[in-house]
Amino acid sequence: MTTSDLDIAEFLTANSPSVLIAEVANGPARRLWLVDRARDAAGPGSLSLILACDFDLGGAWAGVNQLFLELLPQIRTRRPDLLDRHAVELVYLLPELRRELTLRNLTLTDVASAEEKVRNYAADRALRNVHGLINLLDSWKTEMGADIPWVLVCDGYDLSGATSRYFFQELIRRRGKHLNLRFLIAVDPGNGRDVCASLSEWSAPKVVAVEVSREPWPALDPVVAAQKARQLEESAGDDRFRKQVCLPELIRFWRAAGRDDKVLHLKYFGLVVYLHLGQYADALRYADGLMALAEQHAPEDENLHRSIVIKILNGLMGNQASETELQAIEALALKFAEHAPPAWRVDIFYLLAMVHARFRKPRNFPKGEEYLERGLAALEQAGLPEAQYHFHYVFNRNGVAMIRSFQARHNEAIQICLDGIERLNKHVGADKHRLHRSVLVYNIAQVYFATGRYEEAIEHYTAAMAMDPNYSEYYNERGNIYLRMGQFEQARADYLRAIELSPPYYEVFTNLGQCYRNMENMSLAVEAYSRALDLQPRQALALAGRAQAQEALGNRDAAIADYSSALSYEPGQWEVVASRGVLYYEARDLHAALADFNRAIELKPDHIDLYQNRSVVFADLGRTEEAARDLKTALALNPPDEDKVALQEQLQNFLERVS
Repeated sequence: MTTSDLDIAEFLTANSPSVLIAEVANGPARRLWLVDRARDAAGPGSLSLILACDFDLGGAWAGVNQLFLELLPQIRTRRPDLLDRHAVELVYLLPELRRELTLRNLTLTDVASAEEKVRNYAADRALRNVHGLINLLDSWKTEMGADIPWVLVCDGYDLSGATSRYFFQELIRRRGKHLNLRFLIAVDPGNGRDVCASLSEWSAPKVVAVEVSREPWPALDPVVAAQKARQLEESAGDDRFRKQVCLPELIRFWRAAGRDDKVLHLKYFGLVVYLHLGQYADALRYADGLMALAEQHAPEDENLHRSIVIKILNGLMGNQASETELQAIEALALKFAEHAPPAWRVDIFYLLAMVHARFRKPRNFPKGEEYLERGLAALEQAGLPEAQYHFHYVFNRNGVAMIRSFQARHNEAIQICLDGIERLNKHVGADKHRLHRSVLVYNIAQVYFATGRYEEAIEHYTAAMAMDPNYSEYYNERGNIYLRMGQFEQARADYLRAIELSPPYYEVFTNLGQCYRNMENMSLAVEAYSRALDLQPRQALALAGRAQAQEALGNRDAAIADYSSALSYEPGQWEVVASRGVLYYEARDLHAALADFNRAIELKPDHIDLYQNRSVVFADLGRTEEAARDLKTALALNPPDEDKVALQEQLQNFLERVS
């Protein structure tokens, strides 16, 4: 697994997009080697950038932030509309842009104060920003010249954080070929195979080994590092967004200066920031070793210790932690709960209830409810001010409502939420806890939807929207109700509003495709499904829906391809198998049609139409006895009277031919 520089230069200057993973020992020699390769790859009008992807150097968006900082001046001058359109994603990526860009569609989750922040964004919601940034890049490079090659050199890709790595994986998958992008990915020796495996589904990466001097990077001088850290602190001041930008450097400099007491609070800051943003895997990178630092440098600060435990528990749940991780953090949380003040136990027991009743598989409702009751008992002992007491009481009981909903005790769940709203209205000022009030109304809407009480569900979704008008998911979910009710224009309006309010997510485009297909606008349905599949290709529903729309448009080959892809992800869909069988029959591929109807009958042995369709295939293959047998089976399944006559006539014809 060795190569010469000439091999690499030829690879990078090839006429087709490519991904090359180079195993090179980290250090100054690797950086010089990459600089040379980037220079070799540069051609007239092309862009060649070296991006430092190491999490410790650039944080959660390492490498991605460099890429967009490089492009930003030109975009700002030539296409300022793109900055406005993608303001949310850009501010997530480059927090310093908050001074320049206007965020128009803030939600209550965005603006709630720390004490009222009862909702963190889900991990998949945070990843929408990645796709929005890719869309921005697509728009910009397409205008500048999609055919002009760009070479992106990702240095330290194996040390990148979850968000950064996801961006480059999705950029390669979604737009690598279309935008003529080439990637030189530098990793430490031995790490190429894993990186290759993560990229191989959507590209054909090649792994090569390169020998360079293994001299490490020189250590930072502690005095110089401390001086630089203080300068950064002074420049950031009390601006938390500036502090977020400087965070990787601050940690690196204070660590080099031997000031782990400073590192402790910076890592805690990173944990808090990225938890709120829903970037749970990156938040947990800051949590790594954090408790040990707290025990060493803040041994008396029990509040900090408990807060770290609670936030790590939040991060693990948001990141879909393993059973082993959940058990470990539960043990640590219970240890702190033994000596914690009652107010802390309220929060600890609530989170442990969520571990058991929401995140564990299978869910353990009795254990979850036990922890909620322990939290309620702690609340009675906490001596909180009246408004805080009632808020925490309602928040705790909302956990019980969740359990009741999971248990299909829907009326109880609704009543608990209604009681909570009444209690907040009575004891807490109308300007307080607006986010939690909206969440309670939303929870009621969800329960009504789950029970098929669509009018009540729409009423409560609409009320939640009035309280939190920019929350995209509310429109998407209300659109689903309208779709179920056959009110397609209302559904379409809600889906389009949901799309307008958020960086792109595949679910709403899939739903929009379903809506257009029901409206018999097959061209727009194909477009919507295609956008959904661009964001998430492993969607059986969108693939099957697009196949049906393509079939209606007369695009048989495209429909067969989509049906086949849908079955590769969910092979047990008998209707999809049967639909493909019909298309194979129309294409006169009788053996393929027969195989599909055989499989469909295996999956759905009591469906009359499947036997009738297979009988037609048998007849065309000259297998008359088997055709007659299928018609007998269809008749034995008691079809409607109007179908029975036709089946009997067909059977009689086959029997006469056999005799």
